[in-house]
Amino acid sequence: MSSATDGLGRKSLADVVFERMHRAIKSGAYKPDERLPTEHALSAEFEVSRPIVREALRRLREQGLIYSRQGAGSFVRSIGLKQPLGFGQLENVSDLLNCYEFRLTLEPEGAALAAERHRPATLAAIEAALELLRDATNRQSHREDADFEFHLAIAIAAENTYFSTALEALKDHIAVGMRFHGISVKRDAAGLSRVFGEHAAIHAAIHARDGTRARELMREHLAGSRERLFERRRPAEGEPVAEEAQKAAL
Repeated sequence: MSSATDGLGRKSLADVVFERMHRAIKSGAYKPDERLPTEHALSAEFEVSRPIVREALRRLREQGLIYSRQGAGSFVRSIGLKQPLGFGQLENVSDLLNCYEFRLTLEPEGAALAAERHRPATLAAIEAALELLRDATNRQSHREDADFEFHLAIAIAAENTYFSTALEALKDHIAVGMRFHGISVKRDAAGLSRVFGEHAAIHAAIHARDGTRARELMREHLAGSRERLFERRRPAEGEPVAEEAQKAAL
């Protein structure tokens, strides 16, 4: 399959696979000299045919990101692997508030684009993360990893690598907010169900290709998350995150 975009200017499946693997390699998800999954495994993971995976791997080789060994498969090169974006360590509550502020400018637009541009494979990734959140909610628990994967899957579905790259670079920062938010919502018996409902509504809007609604719901969800996290009291500007974590757990 050609990697060129189709007549509507949308990316081909080979483009999508290439870009997701490119991000995974650059972010360190695959370690230097680590063997990549087989073509068969990758085609199952991305829900595409093996020729599409083969084309994506060819492009990764051309860019010097992977190399092949006869009869052994493809491996990640040990050069040039670094985060495309770098954010300093999250040190205090003011940083956490700034992270939420940035997400409020970024993710609603990503959700709107995901509603317009999602494909079966990228929509399936959103749904898979939502099911993990549903299972955790049914068990009255919160999974920060599934929460992040839901938001990342939406950024990927936007088919603009700037959205997903920024989110991946902020993963550690976002995880702190999600961890504190999980503690906060569990104080309320209906809190987890309410938050799951927010995620489900965002997915429904994206599935329906309603970009305006998806944007609105994502903004409301993030603003609500920030409000729930800090509703008990307004933290001091320079208060260390570790100290706030102790108070959130009380």
